[in-house]
Amino acid sequence: MKAWRLDATLTFGDVPDPEPPDGAVVVRLEAAPILSYFRAYVAGTLRHYHRPTGPFTPGTSGVGVVERVGRGVFTLATGQRVLVTGNYTAAENVPDPARGLIGLTSETPAVRDTWRDGTLAEKVVAPVSTVTPVPAGLGDVVAVTRCLVPYGGLLRGRLTPGETVVVNGATGAFGSAGVHVAKALGAARVVAAGRNPAVLERLAALERVVPVRLTGSVPADADALRAAAGGPVDLALDLVGGAVSPDSTLAALAALRRTGRLVLMGSASAPLPIDYTALMLAGTEIIGNFMYPDDAPARLLTLVAAGLLDLGAIPAASFPLAELPAAMDAAAAPGAPLVVVTM
Repeated sequence: MKAWRLDATLTFGDVPDPEPPDGAVVVRLEAAPILSYFRAYVAGTLRHYHRPTGPFTPGTSGVGVVERVGRGVFTLATGQRVLVTGNYTAAENVPDPARGLIGLTSETPAVRDTWRDGTLAEKVVAPVSTVTPVPAGLGDVVAVTRCLVPYGGLLRGRLTPGETVVVNGATGAFGSAGVHVAKALGAARVVAAGRNPAVLERLAALERVVPVRLTGSVPADADALRAAAGGPVDLALDLVGGAVSPDSTLAALAALRRTGRLVLMGSASAPLPIDYTALMLAGTEIIGNFMYPDDAPARLLTLVAAGLLDLGAIPAASFPLAELPAAMDAAAAPGAPLVVVTM
């Protein structure tokens, strides 16, 4: 099969067809998304990411058809269309099981070397815990992979239908998807906060979405968020990527109502200064969250099948697998659509 391999450099060529180990399946892929920061990952400039040892195939998620099953696989079957996510947690009954993102990173060397190859290939070996059947009748569902991260944050933030949500970083890859997911989960109003005017204009066309262009002034931005929400905010989901300043996060925090919740899922590099007394008196929750529960892909696909989450509203662009370098450039552009490679 054809696959991309990453070691000192990124190369494309023929590799042997994979064999499914126990508890895993081989999936023949149709499409795989490209992360907006994938070029920086390939360059090795992301300090919190830990690659497998030696050459491996990168790529975290995709959609395809089960081609082979390993021993101990009892329900997934050949010919079944599935979603592969790469969000892996070891199935061990311990307080803190090992985890990682297959094809990307893990803090546990054994995880990243055991499940080392990802989805930028014609076929991928995937442990069954990362594979979800796609309901019959659904077409292109690769955009679900973009929605999973904000969905995990909204679940962790206990979003209740009828609440008001601020999505900070709404003009980024996961933030813009978070606006759509918050709507699908019943938010009465979604305040899309960001700096890219073109993306904000696109989001403003959505029902129950109000855009706010951030200025960098914490008091002014907090006032603007509250005004857009029609009052204090119930829940803020912070998905700002690569921020070197905490100002937009602090503005979202300041816009919350008493006992409001702030979920942190972005990649800010600056410390977040917290007013201890103000936080205590307001009863505000600050929740750190990584990824999403194992059943999240199935639950999101149910929303799609029910017509509550419109994946067609998420702009997308596709490239052949062999044109990955061009896809990487497209994904890194400000306000880029969902970029996928097709097999």
